[in-house]
Amino acid sequence: MKNIIPILALTLFFSCQNSAQTSKKQEAIINADPIEVPIKNGKAKAYFASGCFWCVEAIYESVKGVDESISGYSGGHTKNPTYASSNTGKTGHAEAVEIIYDPKIVSFETLVDVYFASQNVTQVKGQGNDRGSQYRSILFFQNKAQKQIILKKKEALAKKLNAKIAAEVYPFQKFWVAEEYHQNYERLHPNHPYIQNVSVPRLNRFKAKMPEILKENH
Repeated sequence: MKNIIPILALTLFFSCQNSAQTSKKQEAIINADPIEVPIKNGKAKAYFASGCFWCVEAIYESVKGVDESISGYSGGHTKNPTYASSNTGKTGHAEAVEIIYDPKIVSFETLVDVYFASQNVTQVKGQGNDRGSQYRSILFFQNKAQKQIILKKKEALAKKLNAKIAAEVYPFQKFWVAEEYHQNYERLHPNHPYIQNVSVPRLNRFKAKMPEILKENH
């Protein structure tokens, strides 16, 4: 018994140390200067985390001016995150999407409106039954103008609902593309139970809120 106690204490010490180190690494990400992704061939990029990326990818691809939505990971402190590692909650990353869009057709401001209109804005660390830090809501800004747009809309929504908005606001650092089998998941697997019972209903709820910005074939 005497031998167990020191070992246990040592284990707890290193566990706390590791948590502290992870926390410091995550704080450095949150407090970093944002990285701006340049417009290429007239197309800009925006980044959002809002629960399962299967759902979010499909929502943004229904919006006029959005060319593509790519599933991936962002917001964490580790390199080369994977689906398995992000699900541990230890990487700091959240499931996120990279939105490639035409700013002449749809503005960053509208993409933020889509973000808030397509989720439960008060749910902390998750959406629906998808719970955990990897499913938390984050809006990523690339410059001061984007940060102000996000903060003003978040504040206005909090006043309107008289509730705390769960979404975090991070400076964009890097987006890691998810495994190939996650891409276009809703479109490629329409009969999957999760798609039928979670993704499609969530997409339809969004469509009912903002029909004026949808593509004609949606």
